[in-house]
Amino acid sequence: MQKYNPQHNGSFGDAKTKNAIIAGAAGFGLGLLAAAGRKAAVQAVTYAAGDWDEGLKAEHKMATTILEAMEQTDESDVSKRRGLLFQLQHALGKHAIQEEDIIYCALRDAGLVEEADKLNHDHGYIKQYLYDIEMSGFDSPRYAETARKLKALIEEHVQQEENVLFPRLKASLSEDQNKKLTNRMNREGFKVA
Repeated sequence: MQKYNPQHNGSFGDAKTKNAIIAGAAGFGLGLLAAAGRKAAVQAVTYAAGDWDEGLKAEHKMATTILEAMEQTDESDVSKRRGLLFQLQHALGKHAIQEEDIIYCALRDAGLVEEADKLNHDHGYIKQYLYDIEMSGFDSPRYAETARKLKALIEEHVQQEENVLFPRLKASLSEDQNKKLTNRMNREGFKVA
């Protein structure tokens, strides 16, 4: 081992060490690019839908599709059930962050405080159902039963958002405010994708 030399010229020694440092930095950089690419791919569905409300509708549809697939499984589909639940947890986790951190704040600013609080309350029960599904076991008959209950709650929640509250919020905002809200929501989604 070399001793510390305060007059060291800053070089990293032999060629092997230099190459290892370069390779490590390149690997790290590629890892960052891959993560950014994955995040962009996950957020692409929402972004491509257009305005914030259309992006959230696309995410609602995706979650409903996963829930329908969950309902069609039986106790022998353990791997499929595990995979579907993981997909749903990820999709709803990202979705909840976008709504709770951005859209529900905008609803409150628009005077829809009680409505935003109710939607946030629903999210707590959605998270509880996701927990209950996983804890019941992937080979349990309770899996599909709890998935059906979750789907019913989500359908009611989505109906309130898409048919009542989102149109009210969008109408209360200028075109520029809606654009800013869309950009802010997509940025939040990208962070957690």
